Amino acid sequence: MTNFASVKVYIRATCMQQRKKIVLYNPKAVFFDMPLALLAVGSALDTSRYEVIIIDGRIESHIDELLALHLPDALCFGISVITGAPLNDALKTSKTVKKHFPGLPVIWGGWHASLFPEQVLADESCVDIVVRGQGEITFTELVANLSNGLDLDSVKGICYRKKDGTVMCNPLRTLSAVEAFNRIDYSFIDVETYFHNKGNRQFDIITSAGCLFRCAFCADPFVYGRKFSALPAKRLADDIEYYYHKYAFTDLNFQDESFFTYSQRVHDLTTELIQRKIKLSWAATMRADQGAKLSDETWRLCKASGLRRLLIGVESGSQEMLDTLNKDIKLEQVYACAEKCRELGIAVIFPFIIGFPGESDESAEATARVMKELKSMSPLFETPAFHFRPYPGSRLIHEAEAGGYRLPATTAAWAEFDFVDSVGPWVSKEKAAYFDALGFYLKLAYGRRRLLLLPFRFIARYRCRYNFFRFPLAMNIFKQLSN
Repeated sequence: MTNFASVKVYIRATCMQQRKKIVLYNPKAVFFDMPLALLAVGSALDTSRYEVIIIDGRIESHIDELLALHLPDALCFGISVITGAPLNDALKTSKTVKKHFPGLPVIWGGWHASLFPEQVLADESCVDIVVRGQGEITFTELVANLSNGLDLDSVKGICYRKKDGTVMCNPLRTLSAVEAFNRIDYSFIDVETYFHNKGNRQFDIITSAGCLFRCAFCADPFVYGRKFSALPAKRLADDIEYYYHKYAFTDLNFQDESFFTYSQRVHDLTTELIQRKIKLSWAATMRADQGAKLSDETWRLCKASGLRRLLIGVESGSQEMLDTLNKDIKLEQVYACAEKCRELGIAVIFPFIIGFPGESDESAEATARVMKELKSMSPLFETPAFHFRPYPGSRLIHEAEAGGYRLPATTAAWAEFDFVDSVGPWVSKEKAAYFDALGFYLKLAYGRRRLLLLPFRFIARYRCRYNFFRFPLAMNIFKQLSN
């Protein structure tokens, strides 16, 4: 019996030694959300055949040493890439990998790769393959073909460079049901390190893929074709309970594009969390139309289960502009959500966007008015205003291009997108200064009461009420103190 057990241990150890290594990299950025995209594709692989190594450029201080340690016997090197500053690090790292390991397949996935697969492959010889859209099945098939030395022409959802240099794009893969995938394995990362960098025990999770909606400024409709799939409530509650006991987090951050798409799912999930006595706080995204249709009972369950904050995108205070943007919400629904959250003591971030192409002064004034009204409703509300950013893949940017606006023409230019005038020509300096001052004084006027700031509150409310932002002494002082 002992000999048989020893043989089994030997066989298992031998198999583990023969596992092929998959190295995945998350580029440097200024935030510390857990690398959910890499965790998802890594968890989809058969760990008896593959050893998944995740290196996070935001966390690790000795990246070159880790690459040198793991890449010599790796099957491939994958990076999740988003547009802007992280793209710079993705390019730099890919070039380093290709320089030292020229025969190693370098694979890009993520938003930027999904939007510009052919451009990436044409511009950058350091990238060999691009995964488009949902990656779990595509990456699994891709890794299997690489492992077995097979051609890639049968793998849906990828673009790749053939040996003769030509770029081949295979048919896209339709969105798969997320409940068919394995539970995400967070042991690929050191979860405690992320807690430390966040400054609290906040656990990140994504429970759905895609989005059903058609906002003209968003790339989601282009990437996922307005398809949506979500984990059922019972399965999701099981997963949360498992992670909760394993990692002892106190806050849960749902990273879904549209967490409240199915109200019954939210109702059932919050009921499960309460019944299982899972004590935590949580935050999620919500569309105003979803919140307006949510029953009072489900709202109460959300609060009772720990809902602390929502992000409800308003985008514009002009109903005409909202209709132009295909936002498919009504301002009345925004106010209904705000009233319910004020009643329940739930914090809300209501983001706005200024400077949409063709936006009138009247539309901008309406946005300022709605920002003031929402912010004054509760000190738990925030109403930040962002400049319109011409995000690739959206309907709005295609229209802007038709009107003469030019997006960056190369991958390298996209990598500098965060460091140039990327807000486009639709926001004047005067409008930008006005909304900058408005945002500051609204926060000062209606934010949480602090004894030290009370003398400034009255002046700030006066400024907001009468749009008087000349000589913003307080704003300049606070900016100097924060530097």
